[in-house]
Amino acid sequence: MAGWLDVFLRTVGSIVVLFLLTRMNGKRQISQLNIFEYITGITVGSIAAFISSDMEGKYFAGLLSMALWMLIPLGLSWLTLKSKKLRDLIDDKGVILIKQGKVLEDNLTRVRYSADELLEQLRQKNAFSVADVEFAVLEPNGNVSVLLRTDKQPITPSHLAWRVPTQREPTAVIMDGKILDESLVTLGWSRARLHAELEKINVTLENVFLGQVDSRGELYVDLYDDRIQTPPAQEHKMLLSLLRKCQADFELYALSTENQAAKATFSLAARKLQTCLQLTGPLLDRT
Repeated sequence: MAGWLDVFLRTVGSIVVLFLLTRMNGKRQISQLNIFEYITGITVGSIAAFISSDMEGKYFAGLLSMALWMLIPLGLSWLTLKSKKLRDLIDDKGVILIKQGKVLEDNLTRVRYSADELLEQLRQKNAFSVADVEFAVLEPNGNVSVLLRTDKQPITPSHLAWRVPTQREPTAVIMDGKILDESLVTLGWSRARLHAELEKINVTLENVFLGQVDSRGELYVDLYDDRIQTPPAQEHKMLLSLLRKCQADFELYALSTENQAAKATFSLAARKLQTCLQLTGPLLDRT
């Protein structure tokens, strides 16, 4: 029984030390580690497993070895923040694989990349044709960054000269059926308004698992009972329809009137509403 207790204590101690050392090493994901850090992680894990079950070995010597394997790379990581030369030596530099739409075969050979592997990496970036790629670089962490040609890039509001307002992150106002008053204060909402929004979709507070208010001020709820379907918000779509109707009416009035002053007034109002629709339509029509 004493042997089992020793194994238990060794294992728990190794887990605690490994957890503390890992927290000290930061929160980078595996894909963000360089080769040296990846090897260090494997070695430390092997040491922790070995000293947990090696009854004849010196436990504290194993802990010291594990700590050194973590602390030395941690010190090197701190030094790389201060020295670019050391950072380039340890982390290496990115390697350009495609430049101005041309594949650099010498660089592919240098990083031991075949054409199939390059195409696979491009497909993962939604680039299925090399002709669509303007620039591609193999990053030190192994990822391939891809820049598509200008005419192959997705259209954004900036391409259409749309001025899109800055959006804020959705704010949780209900969690586990409880109202988060601090979030309501941040939004400038009251409990009465929240209850009114819930009444619009015929939902009780007790049945709400999570409630969020988005940047447009619309309330989204996820219910405990997934069989209940909540109606989508329609206020913004109704406003968009009303604006379009008004714009069309102004154009009709401008065409039907004989009064030149009224025609100019209606035409000006129609143009202003058209500009307003171009700016706000994409936001109001968003699902």
